[in-house]
Amino acid sequence: MFKLSSPCIFIVVLIATLHVVLYEAAIDPAPAGEPALELFMHDILGGSNPTARPVTGLLGNIYSGQVPFARPVGFIPPNGVAIPNANGALPTVNGLNGIPLGTGLSGTNFAGQNPNGQIQTQLGPDGLGLGFGTITVIDDVLTNSPDLGSQQLGKAQGVYVASSADGTTQMMAFTAMFEGGEFGDALNFYGIYKIGSAMSRLSVTGGTGKFKNAIGFAELRGLIPSGQVGIDGAQTLLRITVHLKY
Repeated sequence: MFKLSSPCIFIVVLIATLHVVLYEAAIDPAPAGEPALELFMHDILGGSNPTARPVTGLLGNIYSGQVPFARPVGFIPPNGVAIPNANGALPTVNGLNGIPLGTGLSGTNFAGQNPNGQIQTQLGPDGLGLGFGTITVIDDVLTNSPDLGSQQLGKAQGVYVASSADGTTQMMAFTAMFEGGEFGDALNFYGIYKIGSAMSRLSVTGGTGKFKNAIGFAELRGLIPSGQVGIDGAQTLLRITVHLKY
């Protein structure tokens, strides 16, 4: 009768054990752990203390005043009513704050409708959405609660790009840099943010300091700003819940 030596028996048992572990992991993957941290990001366009600026595209030109008749012309409309262009075409700015419609992470809260009740998309000369391709540079404040006046945790610096022709998505690439970290603690984020959706997900692509070699994902949810701190710009408030794996 053929007998296995002790080393061979050990190897066979080890291989069988690995197969069982891999099988169980495949059919019952480990659930996501508790969030590593939660941040609140304040993206402010216009006003006296903006944290974001469109720098390219048609909306970037409107924002910087390079397009004639793009800004309010001396009268104050009802709150939230958009001011038409000089030729009576679809408006390009929000009547409340003068920010170009379609700009930013909230689209400046504009949803124009035609007589059939369908959402209108402002089109450029090439037939694509007016905001398509607009790059916005950000230096947004990160806090530990929704209130802009709450404890500041750091800054989110990077860009977002209007990446869909209808203006409903922004490709985001930014680094969250945390204050007080001894080794320059930071996290890198990349992905698509869907304007108006209940939740979007970004990838965590790495980090520095205590977040070195971190990977994972972040859940982004749009919130209504509390208004406890008055600002004269257009603010978009994002709740960022970060799940990490090392």
